[in-house]
Amino acid sequence: MTDTNLSNVTEMKNEQSENLHAFSTKQIIELMNSEDRTVIDRVQKAIPQIEVAIDQVVACLKNGGRVYYFGAGTSGRLGVLDASECPPTFGVPSTLINGIIAGGDHALRYAVENAEDDIEAGRNKAKEVLTNRDLVVGIASSGRTPYVIGALEYANEQNIPTVGLSCNLNSVLSTVAKYPIEVPVGPEIVTGSTRLKAGTAQKMVLNMISTTSMIKLGKVYQNYMVNLQATNAKLRRRSISIITEITGVGEEVAKEFSHRAEGDTRIAILMIMFGIEIEKAKETLKAYGDHFPHAMAALTEENNATERTHRS
Repeated sequence: MTDTNLSNVTEMKNEQSENLHAFSTKQIIELMNSEDRTVIDRVQKAIPQIEVAIDQVVACLKNGGRVYYFGAGTSGRLGVLDASECPPTFGVPSTLINGIIAGGDHALRYAVENAEDDIEAGRNKAKEVLTNRDLVVGIASSGRTPYVIGALEYANEQNIPTVGLSCNLNSVLSTVAKYPIEVPVGPEIVTGSTRLKAGTAQKMVLNMISTTSMIKLGKVYQNYMVNLQATNAKLRRRSISIITEITGVGEEVAKEFSHRAEGDTRIAILMIMFGIEIEKAKETLKAYGDHFPHAMAALTEENNATERTHRS
């Protein structure tokens, strides 16, 4: 199937699964696996669009704005999922990345099918939550969900940047969004069940948007989640492990400094690596907008400057 035939296929019949009801268990999952492999290629083709959208997200967040995902059904649930995973993973406020689903929280577990058809509800919700510093990501497999379109139309009227993530080409959403992302994955093996390939594609793209944005905001150092929130035993162990990996100290020393740093992995690392007290570490992070790699670079340069002075 060529790209020119992918303008409206999320509801079309998949010829490979015509007799799906008669397939063996192995045949079903082999077909699902085969179809899922095509998603990676489709996402790869959309990387230029994804890159542009991410740059807009980063600019928004650096300017003190927030990101709002708007979606309905599976698309809405995926937006809420991605937003809810950012605070524990990257240590950011829960208000930074937000997921809005048509039908409200009830729709997270129960279908509220008519909610997605209400364009005015989308507009009204956008009007309720958005400021001129924010950014909207509309998520709709079909690219024509009225609730999502309403939210983006309102945002456009307020000159708020809009990203549209759909699984069709040349959809209404792509027309409305200033920064469209199109991942045409083709027909699902269960006709119209866009929780399958389309959902996988959306999850992949949302992973890219949130993760890359957080990296650009300095919430990751090397490939470590230095800004994670150690809210349970597993994450506390991970925090100690990160401290030992980056600084080279033993586990007991890492635990001691983690305690002294009040559980903040970044502060503990700075205290160990640069021999500074907690106040100095906090001040440096604050001075660099909580961008950990920038704080590390500044303290490294400060140390180097001191050494040069001593040598001269």
